Amino acid sequence: MKTNIIIFLLGLLGQQALIAQRIIPATDTLSVTGQINQQVHFALAELEFMQAVPVEDQVIYNQKGEVKDTLTGMKGIPLKKLLAQVEYRVDKPRFLNEFYLLLVASDGYKVVFSWNEIYNSPAGDKMYLITELKGVPLRQLEQRILFLATADIQSGRRYIKGLRKIEVRRAD
Repeated sequence: MKTNIIIFLLGLLGQQALIAQRIIPATDTLSVTGQINQQVHFALAELEFMQAVPVEDQVIYNQKGEVKDTLTGMKGIPLKKLLAQVEYRVDKPRFLNEFYLLLVASDGYKVVFSWNEIYNSPAGDKMYLITELKGVPLRQLEQRILFLATADIQSGRRYIKGLRKIEVRRAD
């Protein structure tokens, strides 16, 4: 009887450990939607074709400042270059201040950037779609498509695996 209880409890603990692990489905396309004149979709082949730049090695910290990972051998497409094809639905440029971008991963994880953070701040020059990691090309990465904001101090908060869409929204 005690053995059965112990086996049952170990089974429950094992299930909890599996549930606690975040499963992030790989993504093969990236869509830009929302308050823009025309939706834009990028397939892996298109992203691989775009000119990537070297990205400095990055230590990934969690919200407590603990080291979680170190990313090396990276290349990436600057986010602003990717968004150059996007025409925001706005009457006057001053209204761009009201826009924000919601980056959504395949597992539902979401990160927010203001329009000004991307286009009117030095931080915007350090945001990338990663096309190569540890020398491995995008197509072979387990959790493609990746996004990284290298200017962040606690970089893990906005390191996105399995990026599937960017929603352009306007604040009320």
